[in-house]
Parts: sequence; C-alpha cells; structure tokens
Amino acid sequence: MGSGVQEQRASLTQGEVLPLASSSQSEGMKQTRSVINSLFSGALAGAVAKTAVAPLDRTKIIFQVSSARFSAKEAYRLIYRTYLMEGFFSLWRGNSATMVRVIPYAAIQFCAHEQYKGLLGGYYGFQGNALPPVPRLLAGSMAGTTAAMMTYPLDMVRARMAVTPKEMYSNILHVFVRISREEGMKTLYRGFTPTILGVAPYAGLSFFTYETLKKLHAEHSGRQQPYSYERLAFGACAGLIGQSASYPLDVVRRRMQTAGVTGHTYRTILGTMREIVSEEGVIRGLYKGLSMNWVKGPIAVGISFTTFDLTQILLKKLHQMGYTTP
Repeated sequence: MGSGVQEQRASLTQGEVLPLASSSQSEGMKQTRSVINSLFSGALAGAVAKTAVAPLDRTKIIFQVSSARFSAKEAYRLIYRTYLMEGFFSLWRGNSATMVRVIPYAAIQFCAHEQYKGLLGGYYGFQGNALPPVPRLLAGSMAGTTAAMMTYPLDMVRARMAVTPKEMYSNILHVFVRISREEGMKTLYRGFTPTILGVAPYAGLSFFTYETLKKLHAEHSGRQQPYSYERLAFGACAGLIGQSASYPLDVVRRRMQTAGVTGHTYRTILGTMREIVSEEGVIRGLYKGLSMNWVKGPIAVGISFTTFDLTQILLKKLHQMGYTTP
C-alpha cells in the first residue's frame, strides 16, 4: 500500500510540474524566436539600406580621407569619372566588405535594441509599453555600442577598400592579411575610440527619434502601425538628426582608419582633429561631406528602419498563419 501511495504522489507531483515545464519551454521558444526574427530582420534591413546608398557612401569616404575640397559638383564629377574609368559596378567597390560588416552589425544592433528595450522596460516598469525618453535614448546608444564593438575590424577593412585602387587589395581577406603583416594587428582597431564615441550619440538619437515619432503618430492618429511612407519619413528624420550630431567623429574615424594608405600619421582623436582643423578649417574639415550625408543618411536610415519593421510584421503574420515553427 505504501508503494501505491508513493506512486500516486509521484504521479500527482509529475502532473503538477509538467504544465510549469511546458509553460517555461513555450516562453523560452517564444524568446528564441523573437531573437532570431530580430537578427534576420536587422540583417536584411542593413543590407538593403547600405546597398541602396553605396555609391554615395564610397564618394563620401573618399572626400573624408583627403584634403580635397568638397562640393556637390565635385562629388558628381568623382562619381562620373569613376564610372567612365572603372565601369558602373566600380561605384559599389567595397560594398562586399560593407555587406560583411553591415549584415552582422545591423543584425546585432536591431536585436540588441529589442533586448535592451525589454530589459529597461522591465527595470522601469514599462514592460510592453513605450519607454520614457531617457531609457529610450539609452537603449539605442547601448545597441549601437554593442554592435560597433563586435564588428569594428570589418569597418576598418571596408574603409580601406573604399579609398584604394582595386590593384592594392584584391579581396576582403587580402586586406586583413596585408594590414596584419605590414602594419600590425593593432591597426585593425585604429579609430576604435572615436567610433564608439560617435556611435553612442548617433545610434541613441536615431532610435530615440524614430521611436518617439512612432509614439507621437500613434497618439495623434489612433493607428498603432504607420504607413510605409510614414516609416520612411520618421527614419529619414532620425538619420538626419543622428548623423549631424556625430559627424565630426566620423571624419576623425575615417582619417585614422586610412592613415596607412594616405601618408598621414594620425594617432589620437585630439591630434587628428587639430591637424584637420589647421589644414582645412572646422567646417571644411570636420564637416566635409556632411551635405552628402544629409542626402545619403536619411535615405539609408529610413530604408533600414522601414525594412526592419515590415520584415518583423511579415514574420509575425507568417507565424500566426502557421508557416513557421511554433
């Protein structure tokens, strides 16, 4: 009889525990699916946005790392001359390196942003709701910093490929090998500090502006989901504000990254800034190419945010329709 009672207790205990385990497992699968969806959506968003503006991005980098005076006319001439001398697809030179960097960068950044929003929402008691302004800004800054720290050497390689003739570096791996052999492994992290100092306000302000505009739109229109063109406009505003605020550090970063192939020896952030200002002035030096960024940046950021949101919505609908695993 004793053993029968024990078996009954065991079966009751199992019956009570199993639903908890099932619930916990379901929650874990839901969290895993959310992370995978964010990674995929972010990767796609970054790839589409960067490919769309690659020729403008390459042109901007070439002006940033040289002492040549920037103007819209000179930028057009450079693009046209490159097209005539090297062909149409040369305008996308370095884009393969950009994709190698941007796909993991955007995937990590968007995924990290979703995770940080959840963590900060739980901490501040806003779980499932729009975050207050300061945590909203903090979530974006932390997401950008996380992504930049994990993908920085790829950004260095992209900058080198963008400003050198194709005979110098044949592919991405060749850039890594030559830099490591001729300039040392530390060179792969040259410009890392201004990158982090620049990406924190850039990512913070970009995500903050986009999330804030979506929140204000929902409050005033009564629609929780903006139309696609509204998302593009919100993203464009976010890109304009974020990139304008962090642009001088972007110039410094590019100068330090390409010092090995431009004949300069930029060693510190302040030293690089002083040299740029003394040779080219504040506006023409530290803000060189900003007008092009006002065209390129809003387009890229608008496409990026819109692609991420629409891909997330699509994946959720596919899951609800049973086309993905539970």
